Amino acid sequence: MKRSMAWAWTALIALSTGVVGAQDLVGNWQGTLQNGGNGGNGIRAVIKVTKDQGRYKGMAYFVDGPGASFSLATLSMEGKSVQFTIKVPEISYSGTLAPDGSAITGKATLNGQASELDLQRVNEENTWAIPIPPKPMAPDAKPKFDVATIKPGKPNQPGKNIGFQGREFLARNFNVNDLIALAYGLHAKQIVGAPDWFNSQLFDITGVPDVQGVPSMPQMGMLMENILADRFALKFHYEKRDLPVFALTVAKGGPKLTVSSASPDAGIGFGFRRLGDLTVRNMMMSDFAKWMQGSVTDRPILDQTGLKDRYDFTLKWTPDDSQFAAFRSTGAIPTVNPDEPNAPPSLYTAVQEQLGLKLDPVKAQDDVMVIDHVQKPSDN
Repeated sequence: MKRSMAWAWTALIALSTGVVGAQDLVGNWQGTLQNGGNGGNGIRAVIKVTKDQGRYKGMAYFVDGPGASFSLATLSMEGKSVQFTIKVPEISYSGTLAPDGSAITGKATLNGQASELDLQRVNEENTWAIPIPPKPMAPDAKPKFDVATIKPGKPNQPGKNIGFQGREFLARNFNVNDLIALAYGLHAKQIVGAPDWFNSQLFDITGVPDVQGVPSMPQMGMLMENILADRFALKFHYEKRDLPVFALTVAKGGPKLTVSSASPDAGIGFGFRRLGDLTVRNMMMSDFAKWMQGSVTDRPILDQTGLKDRYDFTLKWTPDDSQFAAFRSTGAIPTVNPDEPNAPPSLYTAVQEQLGLKLDPVKAQDDVMVIDHVQKPSDN
C-alpha cells in the first residue's frame, strides 16, 4: 500500500543476503542476492556479526536502498554449515563455509523461492558503505505540500502504494476514502454524505513537503489533510453514532509478538506480498488497527489491546469476500483458493493463532465524519 513498501519488500529480500561466516563468524560479510531485483543487478547487503556471551548476533543492512536495517533472529554454525533466519519477513539462509573461512556459498529462501547468495568476509575498509537512514522531520513540524500534483489513476495498474522517494511523496491508485483514512484515521463507513466517487475515482498524487525529513505518522496525516483541504476543498463536521466495528484485544495466553529492534525514527512497514500475506515492521497496535481498517476490513477497528510497544510480525490468512475492497477496486484480487488443502486460515483465526490477539465484531459508539462540501480536483 505504499511506495515505501515497494523498497521495503526489496530490502526484506536483501536481508537474506548475508549472515554467515568462518571458524569464527565475527566480522563483516557482504554479497549480492541473485535474481533479487534492482534492475536485474541483484541486491547488495552487508552483514555485521558480533558475539555476546558466546552466541552469535547479526545485523543485515540493505545497501542499495534507504538505509533499512534488520536483526537476525538466529545465526549458527555447525562444522562448515552456516545458517541464519530473519523473522520478518520469513527468510532462511543455508550455506557452506569455505575451508579457509573467507567465504560462504549458499542460498537464501523467501516464501519458498530460493536464490543464490554467496558471501565474502571483508575488513572494515572494504565493506560497502551503509546508507545513512533519512532523518525524521522535527517532532514539532507541521508540514504542508509546497506543490502537489494530482492526476487520474492509470488504468490496468492493479494494486496501490504510498511512500517517499527521497523528498518526493508518491501515492498510486488512491481514492478519497484512502486519503481520509490516512489523514483522520477513519474507515469508509465512518464517512457520511460522501459522493460515490469517493470510492470509485482513483488518483495518482505526487508532492514535496515544505519541511525537510521523513514525516511521522501524525505528520503524514497532516500532509493528507493539506491535500484534502487545498485540492478537494473538503469541509466536514463530526458526529457520534453507533457503528458495527471490530474490537482488537489480547487473546487468552497473551500476545505472540516480537518487539521491533528498530528505532521509532526508522519508519514503519506495512506491505502485502499478495493479498492475505502481510508483513508489518516497527508498528504500534494502534497504527496496525488503522492500516488494517484502511486496507482490509469492511468495518472500523478499535484497538483495545493496551499494547504500547512497536512490533515486527507477519500475518497470513485466506481473504473472504468482505475484505480488501480498497484493493479490489484497483483490479487486485486474492490469489489463494480457500478450498486448497494448505490454504491459510481465516483472518480471525490467523490473528489469534499467529499474533495472540482477537478480532471480534461488536457495536460501539464512534466518530463519523459528515461531509459538508467537497469537489473533484483539477488535473495538474
